[in-house]
Amino acid sequence: MINELVARLSNGKHEVILEDRNDSYEDIKNRIENGFVHIKFTKTKGTGTELGINVDLNKTTIKEVDFDNKSGILHIEGTTNLNYNDVRCIADIDLSNKLGEGFLKVIENN
Repeated sequence: MINELVARLSNGKHEVILEDRNDSYEDIKNRIENGFVHIKFTKTKGTGTELGINVDLNKTTIKEVDFDNKSGILHIEGTTNLNYNDVRCIADIDLSNKLGEGFLKVIENN
């Protein structure tokens, strides 16, 4: 059974922020390259829903962005589990402000 929050975040695009911390862009780039990053859906109840994402480096576009100059659109994809549901997080994030849009796709387990 799909959880209500998972169902809502799987329907349409939602506001997200990449690594809602004061970390440097170099730290964020290193975490992406090492395969784990945090993405926060900001418009959920409370202070938002932060997910630890296991980055799929084959689907994430890191070469088209400039971390040194904080520019470009980062396309990031990866998997996690939210409320006992396996999901894929897909987000496009503007590096100038770390804000973007994202959504979840439920991973069907056979």
